[in-house]
This record gives sequence, C-alpha cells and structure tokens, in this order.
Amino acid sequence: MACKSRSIVLLFAIMLPLSCVSPSVPVSADSAVAPAINVLFSPRGGATEAVVRELRNAKKEILVQAYSFTSAPIAKALVDAHKRGVKVTVVLDKSQRSEKYSSADFVIHAGIPTYIDAKHATAYNKIMIIDGSTQITGSVL
Repeated sequence: MACKSRSIVLLFAIMLPLSCVSPSVPVSADSAVAPAINVLFSPRGGATEAVVRELRNAKKEILVQAYSFTSAPIAKALVDAHKRGVKVTVVLDKSQRSEKYSSADFVIHAGIPTYIDAKHATAYNKIMIIDGSTQITGSVL
C-alpha cells in the first residue's frame, strides 16, 4: 500500500547555508512513495503563500501549536477554513495572553477553539498538522 502522506518542512534561517538543508525522511518498508518535502524561506521566499495554500486545501482538520501568532494571511486562511467546516484548533504560548489585538485574537473572535499552554515555561514550537497528513513547521506563523 502506497504512503500518501505529504510533508512540508519550512525553514526560515536566512543565514543558514544551503549545504545544511538536507532533510531526510524515513520511509517505511511498505511505502512506495516518499513524502514530498519543501524548504521555503521568509519573508520573500514563498513560505507564507505555501502555508496559506495548504490551509485552503484542508478538508477535515487543522491543528496549530505556536509560540506567537502574528501572520494576518495565515490567520485569515484559518478562519476561512473554519467557515468551510474544517475543524481548527489552536494552542498558543502563555505569552499571548498579554499581547494586544493579534492574529490570535482574530481567530478567537471567529469562534476557533484557542487554548493557552500555561504548564510549560515556553511553548516555543510552531507547527501545523493538516488533515493528519501534512506537517508544516517554521517561523512564518
């Protein structure tokens, strides 16, 4: 049975030498197809557009865990997905409690369940899982 999993890995360190960008993806023994990996850069390397495109393609579920959440285009794409009936859930770092109106407030006001991780010193990761098969990570959120 072919693996239909898709992965997008987003790295945003502008100073990172390209020779260091060599992602490896383990492929199971019964997998005929390795997941696609895309490495994009920000601010003008297409990272935000790629995230928005994946969010527009979401069918069932989007899970978001982010330290801070500042991207207006990504927030809008999450709200649009929510309005289409996609189940969207967001978990943010406790530092977001003290932020003035932000993208986090935008998704909360749209009715997207949004939780604060106050149990850890810092929840510094930024990751999205879309429909259980697409993973996005990086600092564009």
